Amino acid sequence: MNSNRIPLTVIGGYLGAGKTTLLNHILRHSQGQRLAVIVNDFGSINIDADLIENQDEEVISLANGCICCTLVDGFAATLSNLRELSPPPDHIVIEASGVADPYNLGQYGHHPGFRLESVVVLADAELVRQKARDKYVGDTVVRQLQGADLIVLNKIDLVTDDTLQSVVTWLHELVPGVRIIKARQGQVELRLLLDQNGIGEMPANPQRSILDPEEHHHDTQYDTWSFTSDQPIDGEAFRAMAESLPEGIIRAKGILYLQKDPEQRHIFQLVGKRWSLKPGEAWDDEKPASKVVMIGLSDSMDNEQFKRI
Repeated sequence: MNSNRIPLTVIGGYLGAGKTTLLNHILRHSQGQRLAVIVNDFGSINIDADLIENQDEEVISLANGCICCTLVDGFAATLSNLRELSPPPDHIVIEASGVADPYNLGQYGHHPGFRLESVVVLADAELVRQKARDKYVGDTVVRQLQGADLIVLNKIDLVTDDTLQSVVTWLHELVPGVRIIKARQGQVELRLLLDQNGIGEMPANPQRSILDPEEHHHDTQYDTWSFTSDQPIDGEAFRAMAESLPEGIIRAKGILYLQKDPEQRHIFQLVGKRWSLKPGEAWDDEKPASKVVMIGLSDSMDNEQFKRI
């Protein structure tokens, strides 16, 4: 699944939803990825002092290999500069301003040299419905949510369980099929937001033919499942499966060995409610095999569903 295109993630949400806190969390926990974060203003991000290695007028270099770029000549110019770096960043994260349309910014991910990974929108669990009804800002808030591949419902510690459930129900009515991650103070597992080999390394030995729970952490609400097979699979059946995945499945990626096109890999990607299956490189001397990894809320996977692909 190697690609020369740089994955790009947009993080949006209305003022006060917690974008800065989330960005600080991402920078602190980059786990070896060379991230480039594009922000409107360095002053708003409050990068931890012990991470800063050096700084000039437009770029802050961090000790963990990440960089932060402030917008000077606009997104297109900043992205072009990042693409020309040697080596280029592993992943680009764009912080949308609180009143911007993150979906529109995500379209930069379709420019040559880039690949849109996801549009992530933060929502304040306590205030998002009130903001959405506001006659001045409501249209902006709703437009942001409707453009999201993934919604981080933040500040859940500020509401009761009943209120939280009612907000989740409201979001599903507003954006049908949306995937939702619940968070406190922007604390989100990065494997849910960025492809850090993020859903686990691809299984090395394709012996199993169904999706099984591969990893379970008793201190977290997420599980990881993997599917491996050295037999060619029905592409239409796989697409139908991908289309019907439960909302609890948040991320997935894989390499597929398809019956109708067995000479080349097919690449499967899912982030939030958006997924794709596209032709990849030829197998050449590598033995063809399908390998898929998924991550989602615990107990959200129905294994019987996957025995039919």
